[in-house]
Formats: sequence, structure tokens, C-alpha cells
Amino acid sequence: MTFRPELLDELLKDYQTPDDLVGQDGLLKQLTAALVERCLNAEMDHHLEHDRAQPEPETPTPKPRNRRNGHSKKTLKGEFGEATIAIPRDRNGNFEPTLVPKHETRFDGFDSKILSLYARGMSTRDIQDQLQDLYGVNLSPGLISKVTDAVEDERKSWQNRSLDSVYPIVYFDAIVTKVRQEGRVMNKAIHLALGVNREGQKELLGMWITPNESAKFWLSVLTELQNRGLKDILIACMDGLTGFPEAMEAVYPKTQVQLCIVHLVRNSLSYVSYKDRKAVAADLKLIYTAQTEAAAEQALVAFGEKWDAQYPMISRSWLNHWNHVIPFFAFPADIRKAIYTTNAIESLNMTLRKVLKNHRAFPTDDAVLKVVYLAIANISKKWTMPIRDWKAALNQFAIAFDDRLPL
Repeated sequence: MTFRPELLDELLKDYQTPDDLVGQDGLLKQLTAALVERCLNAEMDHHLEHDRAQPEPETPTPKPRNRRNGHSKKTLKGEFGEATIAIPRDRNGNFEPTLVPKHETRFDGFDSKILSLYARGMSTRDIQDQLQDLYGVNLSPGLISKVTDAVEDERKSWQNRSLDSVYPIVYFDAIVTKVRQEGRVMNKAIHLALGVNREGQKELLGMWITPNESAKFWLSVLTELQNRGLKDILIACMDGLTGFPEAMEAVYPKTQVQLCIVHLVRNSLSYVSYKDRKAVAADLKLIYTAQTEAAAEQALVAFGEKWDAQYPMISRSWLNHWNHVIPFFAFPADIRKAIYTTNAIESLNMTLRKVLKNHRAFPTDDAVLKVVYLAIANISKKWTMPIRDWKAALNQFAIAFDDRLPL
């Protein structure tokens, strides 16, 4: 829509400072209020015309025609700040405004601002201060909580949605946060299942929260995924999750469980002093980039001979997990790249940690899941491309797993 210059000149004739335009009582707020009132009055005209078009009921005492009956005041909150507007009323009391529905005090789109700030890890108090600074709007903590609580049904629906029947790769990982329970603060793990579908697109399949991992817990998670339609996982990548391999064997016996190489390397480097880190990382790379299992085992022996005197825990850790490391070497290079490319789960975890660190402790499990769900909704908007070299990997999956990957 283009406004005539003469109209703009008329509106801005008294403009002297920025406050005259965007301040507390500036032109933008006045113009917004005037336009909203004009629209509401047009809605009322349409409502009354519709009533007049209805046939008169045949009664001994005809009912008076519906007509306007003054106004009520409402303070509307939005990006323009707070503005008091006049809401027209009708005599019959059945006028339902569309632009500003009854009992609604926030202009359309303003709730999304609250949810966006909440998804970035801001506390209720932080959101309150931010909206006050940006828009001059004072919202109560209770109102902000009410807006964010409204996504709970949406989250539950998302958690229970149907899944594809087959995912070539699913990464299982966890991040830890603090939650209040029974009067004390305790650490709880939020477990995430990040799938890569046949198109190579990343998709978070679900999230679960628990203070302790066990085969029983993972059995319930995997059974839930199965009940939602996931019938087969070709490769499950995980980070030494307690009880996970046993549960996977029970629910998806054909699935190949693979220890996440990135996590294994990171855990190994946690033992290493800064001055040796680069050299140790280079020697570890010789293990997981070996062409065969035998070559990888030789590289691990050589690593131990070189570094065990200083860092004996590293080679011991690799040997303890070796049964879940070696499946990696049975796959061709294209599938190895797909398995090793854990940037998706790593970038997801990094963003979630930034969000969660703004909360010292969550009041309930649901509060944690609500924040994580909103954050994931934000993050997943960027998941528009398949993972790197996916087409080549998909061809190799079709060969390696025969009839388990439907065309």
C-alpha cells in the first residue's frame, strides 16, 4: 500500500523529535489506536447490517432493533506499546470483534514475541524487562507464563506424532540441566533422538527427561518410537548411554549400535593438558580414519605405546568401548562420513546449552521440556538442507542394508 505524500505531510506536520513519532504518546501509537478503532467500528456496522437483514420475529411485543450502545475501554498491548482504545458495544450484547477478540488484550503477533524470547532462554523476569524496554509494555510474570503454557498441548502433540517407518541414522544424546524436585535441586538429563530421514533431512524424533539412565528407561523410549510408527533404524549412534545397547537389542534387534566417534574423541581429550591436545588429537585421528578394523587396532596399540605413560585412561577407554567402535569400519567411506558427521547433534546441543544456562533451576520437568521444545522449533527452521554427501551415502545404505531401506 502506498500513502499519498500529502497525507504523510499532514500527519508529520508537528514532528520535531523521534519521540514525536515513536515515543510513549507518539504518532505511531496514536495512529495504531485510531486505525484499530476505525476497523472495530466498521466491524460493528457490518454486524448491525447483518442483524437488520434478518426477518422480524412474529411476537406480540416486537423487540427493538439492535443498535450501538456506547463503548468500553480496553488497554491493548503490542509492538507499538500500550494504547487505550474504545471498543463499540451493541444493545443486544452479541457483538464479537474479530480484530481484537473479547478478553484479549494483546495485539495479534505479540504472543509470538514472548515465545521467541522464551525460546532463546530468557526467564520470565528477563522477558518482562525486555518488553518494557523495547515496547513500553508492562506484562505481569503470570501473563507471560500463561502465554508460554499455551504451547504445552502443542508440545505433547509433537511428541506423540507419527514417524517414518525407517530412519537410516538416529543419534541418541543427552544434555543435563537442573530441576527442582521434592524441595531440592537435582541434575536431570534431557535425552534427544535426532533422526536423519531418507532425504538426508534432520528431524528431532522426541525428547525425554530422567534423573537416571537404565535399560528399562531406554526400553520405554524405544518402544514409544516403535508405537509411533518407527519400525527400523539402520544405525543408532550413541554416547555410552547406560543400558542402551541392551534395550536396542530387545526392540530393534537388526539395528547396528555405533559409539559416537566425536564424543569418544572429546571425552579422550578431556584427560589431556592443553600443550599436548593437538598431538593427541592427531594420533586419535589415525585410529578412526583407518581403512580397516585391523589397521585401526594397530593404530590404537601404537597410540597406547606413545601416550599411556602420561594418559593411560585414553587407550583404556577406547578398548573398553571397542565393540561399539569397530562397526564403523565395516561400512564404506560414504556411510562413515554420514555417521561421523555429527554436526547436527553437536550444533543442536550447543544451542540448547546456551538456552538452558540462563535458568539456574527449572521448577518442573514440564518447564524444561517446554523451553527445549520452543528452542528446537527455532533451531529446526535452519534444517533446510540434507547432511553433507547424503546421496552417495544413501546409495551405499541401499546396498549395505539390502531390503531394509524401502525405495
